[in-house]
Amino acid sequence: MDGAGSFGAGRTGSAFDLIAFIKQPQTVLRVLAWIFSMVVFASIINEGYVNMGSERLHCVFNKNADACNYGITIGIMAFLASIFFLALDIYFPQISSVKDRKRAVLLEMVFSGFWTFLWFVGFCFLASQWSHTSPQELPLEQASDAARAAIAFSFFSILTWAYLCLLAVHRFKNTAFMEDKQRLLSKHPNTLSVV
Repeated sequence: MDGAGSFGAGRTGSAFDLIAFIKQPQTVLRVLAWIFSMVVFASIINEGYVNMGSERLHCVFNKNADACNYGITIGIMAFLASIFFLALDIYFPQISSVKDRKRAVLLEMVFSGFWTFLWFVGFCFLASQWSHTSPQELPLEQASDAARAAIAFSFFSILTWAYLCLLAVHRFKNTAFMEDKQRLLSKHPNTLSVV
């Protein structure tokens, strides 16, 4: 963390280094979270509904529309949140107020933790509904492939969001203590001198 300012950011006003930004673990994880969320909601939207002998579409997850709706909702919201936090990461070094940086890191920490929980619930819900789906209810193999992809990438999303939460906690703890240490142990010039 050499040269790092408060809450893991560089000095305010410094030039943006794209290569260094791309190499950061949180950037890689955010891009992965973005891709994983896109796979989840796109696979459910495209192949997650089938019609069997009627015009009405049924969700491939045990004909439970709530399972498809939940997967689509958390997928789209995670997709948008990944873009938002990626933009925040780009803008973060320009934030000069320590309080605003602290709020941004706290927002990231709370949101990532909450979204980890939602992905866990989604994974369990989709996997449970998929295990109750009978093979006769799936006329197309594509629908089962899409369901398996949504379940697998829901699991991968748990891991990426949990790691993003851990990185935010680590960033918050290290820099908060580093600021306190710098403030408390700063060297003051000696006012008394021996002549």
